[in-house]
Amino acid sequence: MQELDQHSITDVALEQMFSTTDRRLKEIMDVVVRHLHEIAREVDLRPSELLAAVDFLTAVGQKCTPQPQEFMILVAVLGLETVVNIIDDLRTEERGTRTSIRGPFYVSDPPPMELGQLLCPHAKGTEIALYGTVTDSSGKPIPSASVEIWQADEEGLYDVQRHTELDSRGRFLTDAKGKYYLRTIRPLGYSIPMDGPVGDLIRAQRRHGMRPAHIHFLVRAPGYCNLITALYLRSDKYIESDTAFGVTESLIRDIVDYDPRSPFPDLPGLNFDFTLRSAEAMPASAAGQS
Repeated sequence: MQELDQHSITDVALEQMFSTTDRRLKEIMDVVVRHLHEIAREVDLRPSELLAAVDFLTAVGQKCTPQPQEFMILVAVLGLETVVNIIDDLRTEERGTRTSIRGPFYVSDPPPMELGQLLCPHAKGTEIALYGTVTDSSGKPIPSASVEIWQADEEGLYDVQRHTELDSRGRFLTDAKGKYYLRTIRPLGYSIPMDGPVGDLIRAQRRHGMRPAHIHFLVRAPGYCNLITALYLRSDKYIESDTAFGVTESLIRDIVDYDPRSPFPDLPGLNFDFTLRSAEAMPASAAGQS
């Protein structure tokens, strides 16, 4: 029997996984095992530290609920979700709106709403107009595109943090010119949930745990790649230090007092347009994942 040492164990572990029939799973796990072993060697990991890491991940799993999902918070604050998003944005030469993190408070199948409706009927914040156009990469409008929107209320809390009734989220369809428009409230920056193991990690790292004011979007249309993104308010003091690394310059917007394009000229306006990449431009191995 071969006597394993700290280096030979890696090749032996990879050999046991050699017969994996799912090629993509084999590719990913080969790299994961190599890097995990190298991390242990590089930092001279102690058994007690490994067990502490296992306890941490166990606590993350135990803390998970449908909303919030603690593991989604973890991959965001580690920057991993943003790394994956950036890679996906560069997967094709065709450019679209930059992606941003989905966050832990997404709910599938939000209530359908009519254009012009108030997204947050029970909120008490400052009402604003939110509007824009969905187009393809050539600038052609996309009618009947689905635009899902969700945001925190005037106290920085999502509906699922308060009650079971869905609020401050909805699904709109663009009109014949690819336009969407609605009324909502001015978004407020907030802290990520700090009552779980990820919050303990953030405090141990002496990080503030804050996210700048933003509104989330999921935009979909037949023949195009799904787009998960968000707009961020330039005026927020945490715009340069988002603890979830979701902000890029192209996603930053200003609320303006008057915009002649706004369907609600009496309200402060927030414009955010979307460009969708065609599904045909996406490599076949990734098209079904976007």
